[in-house]
Amino acid sequence: MRFPLGIPDRLAGAPLPRRLAWLTLARLFFLSALLALVVLLYLRGRLDLGSFSMRTAFLVLGVSIALSGVYAALLRVGRWLEPLADLQLVLDQLAWSVIVYLSGGATSGATSLYGLSCLVGAILTGIRGALVAAISGALCFAATVLSLERGWLHPPPDQPPSLYAASSYELAYYLAINLLMLVVVTLLAGYLAERLRLTGGQLVLAEERAHEAEHLAALGRLTAGLAHEIRNPLSSIAGSIRMLESSPALSEEDRELCGIVEREAARLNDLVTDMMDLSRPRAPVFTRVDAAGVACEVVALASRSGRAATDVRVVYSGESKLPIRADSAQLRQLIWNLVRNAVQASGAGDTVTVAVERVGEQATLSVADTGIGIDDEAKSRIFDAFFTTRSQGTGVGLAVVKRIADAHGFALAVDSSAGRGAVFRVELSAALAAAPEPPAGDA
Repeated sequence: MRFPLGIPDRLAGAPLPRRLAWLTLARLFFLSALLALVVLLYLRGRLDLGSFSMRTAFLVLGVSIALSGVYAALLRVGRWLEPLADLQLVLDQLAWSVIVYLSGGATSGATSLYGLSCLVGAILTGIRGALVAAISGALCFAATVLSLERGWLHPPPDQPPSLYAASSYELAYYLAINLLMLVVVTLLAGYLAERLRLTGGQLVLAEERAHEAEHLAALGRLTAGLAHEIRNPLSSIAGSIRMLESSPALSEEDRELCGIVEREAARLNDLVTDMMDLSRPRAPVFTRVDAAGVACEVVALASRSGRAATDVRVVYSGESKLPIRADSAQLRQLIWNLVRNAVQASGAGDTVTVAVERVGEQATLSVADTGIGIDDEAKSRIFDAFFTTRSQGTGVGLAVVKRIADAHGFALAVDSSAGRGAVFRVELSAALAAAPEPPAGDA
């Protein structure tokens, strides 16, 4: 959370324990400076420790210092941090009430300190902290003013009585204006806290994207140099293996080994393709594309390659035709990567289901498997580049899916739990609405 309100950046973006520690320290300096002003302006510079106001002022300072030690000890424990923040706000308002009492009661200029605590509350815990400070400040101020007015609390004996003299109308005015000030400051502080929380999240996201872009740029330079060097040998290996397989002299075991080499060469070629797609993204060229047709083509191709040709079934279900506005090649790559990921996560005998469904104006592409599933911790990072839950995975395929989806405005969702398979859903509704109508007479 970022709070550009004059607070150091290390405090604004820090977690609650660090914010509490910084504000505890800042409170000591601020309260000391405030009491010095009280001595100079209201006690006229007389450092008479025998006077009531001076003793009271120093008592407040001593209690505040002692409480700061208690806060520091509780911070080391690391528990009850939000109640501790609320307690600090309430005790601050009590301290400001003592200053208000020593400096004129209802007419004191120190009443603005109540609003300061509302801002501190917003920095600590957002709108909740601002409300705690506002309510406690309003109660403390009202109790101080009413106690002086009813005679339950007498003015400091060393202060001029005229400083506390005010009619009922004046007291009502001071109460109303200060309570209104607290309401306005609380609403403003809460609004700013919420806005800055959202802005801070967007800033963190922007920083992450900038870091990722820099990482991908370096990857792109590396990939560009390696792609040519890797693909040429792979093509030679694949061609040689196909020629070797046609030889009648090969035994069944030899053919099995050739199949392993061919599959691994294809896997390496897919990896190079993914790395190129991720590191050097191409802007989509939007045309009218049949999403259902593309999905069926991918299913047919996937069924004849890799594990899908041996121990994992890949089937299609859903619409026979669904025109959307998309880049045909990138849509095919997106579906292919999702299918490949599902096949890799599946066990022998499992089925991967690709579906394109439409209900009214809602259209969805889904790829479901009954494999190992994804736990909650991994689910939040599954589309991050180079993050993978498999020992042989690279974490590139799903990152390419996320990049293509973002470029098309598709929303991605994952429904999964550990050991219960996974369903990847791509929301196509916006692309469906944007798909141009076919010319009259087209099938």
